[in-house]
Amino acid sequence: MITNDDCTNCKRAAIRLGYWKDPYIDLFSKGKPTIERKTPEINRGYYARVVSIKIIIGQFLDYVESQGKQCQIVNLGCGFDTLFWRLTENSKNASTIKHFVDADLHGITSRKIYHIRHRPELLSSLGEDIKFNPMELQSNVYKLIPADLRDTNNLSTKLFNECLLDRDLPTLFLAECVLIYMTVENSNNLISWISSNFTNAFFINYEQINIFDRFGQIMVDNLRQRDVELLDLDSCKDLDSQKSRFTNNGWDNVDAWDMYHVYRHGIPREDLDRIERIEFLDEANLLEQLLTHYCLVIAKKGLADFNIEF
Repeated sequence: MITNDDCTNCKRAAIRLGYWKDPYIDLFSKGKPTIERKTPEINRGYYARVVSIKIIIGQFLDYVESQGKQCQIVNLGCGFDTLFWRLTENSKNASTIKHFVDADLHGITSRKIYHIRHRPELLSSLGEDIKFNPMELQSNVYKLIPADLRDTNNLSTKLFNECLLDRDLPTLFLAECVLIYMTVENSNNLISWISSNFTNAFFINYEQINIFDRFGQIMVDNLRQRDVELLDLDSCKDLDSQKSRFTNNGWDNVDAWDMYHVYRHGIPREDLDRIERIEFLDEANLLEQLLTHYCLVIAKKGLADFNIEF
């Protein structure tokens, strides 16, 4: 819960300054949220994270539409992410997505459901047929489920029996700083389970990297001081270790880039010019240092003719 609240507050800080638009994020708070100002490099880091993932998902949806199909999206460890609402603002995307599943621990899903139920702006996007309980929500397209990602048997029941996912439809899985909080055995088990149970799967993993150098150890120590333990550091050693966790667990093709590469090559130059005018960055090396300690990994199972390059 600490990491969810931190992430949400960092996003709010960048949104408030105009890095990107998200009219929904403040709806996941009681009253007017207090926003702590963040440093320019942190704001740009969150911008790069949100925008690059949006670009990749957009390319996936375009691909699915070009095939005349629908798709499914599963947001693992979703927190208060507003992705469903941001995507379905676009009517084309809304018709392409057959199922969208937000999954997290019940302490998060219960809070998220509370805000959805009390915010007409959120509720109106879910249609008429909505079923609630204190920890779970089911509508025609959007589903919010409590799930311990370490328990793939329970996850299987949730996704296939309750959410009615189709094993053969193109299915995108998104994990943002999630796998690192699981043991190597548990994260490998989850990744292997997905590749074994979905014919056409696409995984986007945003996570720490270069975790064993000096700056990486400072990141780890800062979290430990707040009683947040990172359990799978070995997979975050470098890009090769990040890719190996997928190639060793049944995925056909894997690519990975550090976020500094993504920032320079994956985001349109005109938008970078815009956001770089928002705040003055006193030391450019601070941004490079931060972004080289996060990465994007994309893995495919099936989907041989779908490609993304940065």
